[in-house]
Amino acid sequence: MKTNSNVNKEENILIGERIREIREGMDLTQNKFSEMIDISEVFLGQIERGERSLSLKTLKKIISCTGSSADYILFGNITNNDNIAKINRILNSCSDDLKTYMYDLITSSFKFLKGLK
Repeated sequence: MKTNSNVNKEENILIGERIREIREGMDLTQNKFSEMIDISEVFLGQIERGERSLSLKTLKKIISCTGSSADYILFGNITNNDNIAKINRILNSCSDDLKTYMYDLITSSFKFLKGLK
């Protein structure tokens, strides 16, 4: 029989794995990502390994910095917005100049593809 602490530990491990996947998908080190979300690198490592739970404040910062949904981080549910989250992760790791270039590229591509219909 699973106790609440075992269930919580399993949930923490899964949440930590998803956070690590998001961070690595953004090509960020633990050091850089922990700075972005304003926690220590040690604490981020503990969260990613499922040793510690993240606070609501930390969850909100991760969502804000990565464009990921709480639904995905907490429960692993992937929605139609998954591609948007992936794009946001890429953009969040870009300089302002590169973000402007990416916006122009997307806008031009959209106009071109829309014209093909």
